[in-house]
Amino acid sequence: MTALRDTARALLDAGVPAMDVQVLSHRGSVPRESGTHMLVTRDAVLGTIGGGHLELTAIAQARQGLDAGDTVPHDVPFALGPSLGQCCGGSLTLRTQRLGDAVLAAWPEREPRFFLQLYGAGHVGRAIVALLAGIDCRVQWIDERDSEFPAQALPPHIERVCVEPVEAEVAQAPAGAHYLVLTHSHDLDLRITEAILHRGDFAFLGLIGSRTKRARFVHRFEERGVPAEALARLTCPIGVPGIAGKEPEVIAVAVVAQLLQR
Repeated sequence: MTALRDTARALLDAGVPAMDVQVLSHRGSVPRESGTHMLVTRDAVLGTIGGGHLELTAIAQARQGLDAGDTVPHDVPFALGPSLGQCCGGSLTLRTQRLGDAVLAAWPEREPRFFLQLYGAGHVGRAIVALLAGIDCRVQWIDERDSEFPAQALPPHIERVCVEPVEAEVAQAPAGAHYLVLTHSHDLDLRITEAILHRGDFAFLGLIGSRTKRARFVHRFEERGVPAEALARLTCPIGVPGIAGKEPEVIAVAVVAQLLQR
């Protein structure tokens, strides 16, 4: 929702005509719940209300409204099984209206799924960011090497941070933040991870590497007085189990799935 809200704001600022399609209410099994939004312009669809026949019908109706210059909201009920042949079996009402400042202001406020500090702009970091581009979260992507960041613009919910020393950024994260540490340097990984462990208020701390790397790091942290309860919450290797492969894109899928599980 946060990313789509930013997109809606950008459309309004650019003067691009668009319709807001909202799941106003629902009962039973439906593709998306009440409060879900989709934006429809004359040549693009942003967001989704669940796909299938329902979404195709909604897009067609929204574009008809754009062509007709509709300014009045239209609420249309759908019984997914009888009217659209979808097997979900539930029912819902869609509200379609012209996107405007007042409409956007009425969108429900939702907290992002998680706040993430992602350390490292290498291959795996870039692959993770590519997946997070479409997920409702907040990301600080941190690296001391500006040249490693991609040239193309990032979605508004992903912030590029080029700073040195990078471990100082740990103190700027809110309580309950998620962290992923996957830099180009084991020494830098060590410093960042130690700073996070000393904070102790993290929701998730993932460190890229093998079990051997974890054992070596834990030994160093123990020597430096890091509490055992914090060390027990260090995740290394990262990624949900059962996904084989070391390609950056494969690792990214496993890691993003791990974040979403939490």
